[in-house]
Amino acid sequence: MAKITNVAVQMDHVEGINIAGDSTFAMSLEAQVRGYNLFHYTPDRLSFRDGKLYASVEPMVLRDLKGDHYELGVPERVDLATMDVVLLRQDPPFDMAYITSTHLLERIHPKTLVVNDPAWVRNSPEKIFVTEFSDLMPKTLITKDAAEIRRFRDEMGDIILKPLYGNGGAGVFHSTRDDRNLSSLLEMFGQLFREPFIAQQYLPDVRKGDKRIILVDGEFAGAINRVPAEHDSRSNMHVGGRAEATELTPREQEICTRIGPALRERGFLLVGIDVIGDYMTEINVTSPTGIREVKKFGGADIASLLWDAIERKRG
Repeated sequence: MAKITNVAVQMDHVEGINIAGDSTFAMSLEAQVRGYNLFHYTPDRLSFRDGKLYASVEPMVLRDLKGDHYELGVPERVDLATMDVVLLRQDPPFDMAYITSTHLLERIHPKTLVVNDPAWVRNSPEKIFVTEFSDLMPKTLITKDAAEIRRFRDEMGDIILKPLYGNGGAGVFHSTRDDRNLSSLLEMFGQLFREPFIAQQYLPDVRKGDKRIILVDGEFAGAINRVPAEHDSRSNMHVGGRAEATELTPREQEICTRIGPALRERGFLLVGIDVIGDYMTEINVTSPTGIREVKKFGGADIASLLWDAIERKRG
């Protein structure tokens, strides 16, 4: 098996992360425990020249200590092809800057293993990839046509409207059948986003929770239920959602079994899916979260499972 020595982490700056719930931090801590050398860089530090991909990286040491969680060494310019593994972990938005970084990282993968596979990350937007499994998801419309959205709401009653490439619950609206603000909302979306929007059938089961299920190399690894605050439709924990322990239902086991082969075919070693009631709403492949919450509530050490999978893949 190929030995792992050097791991570069492409991420939002480590200074600004919340270590209590940050999956990149958990993944990097486990790499450190295994004796790998960690190097930190942000996407704007990438440079491509004469067929080689460079980054200005900083040696990184981590501590699981709030307020004193990292040390960075002196920056150095390195050829990323000399790394054994690159973790592609900056948060969306999934915009042209994000897409460009996947094109650049594709030049070194798979000799340097990029997790997740950058080409498939680029080709699998989280709210579009899920449509390959239409029987597992709620009724969904992707369009920028206001008349189509009104027709969809008339049919569905309540809908959720959100940006197609948004993340973290930003810009998510619950529009009821008698909501008179839909026209204004569509005008605002039209001014903010060049891309189509996504509208989905509102699922009342969201009041019971929006379950984050994590798969490693296509296999179930852990889950956490996220219950929205009383006066919010969003369950994201950074906007007030509450995490709680959970187990998989038979339907959720079916969903994992169905999508597992497609995840493995695409080289997705770490994926987080969102499930409300009996329906999957997203397949998160960019920088899925939930690792620390699963372990906190007595679940598996997913960071360890992930590095086991990475080591197998390197072999």
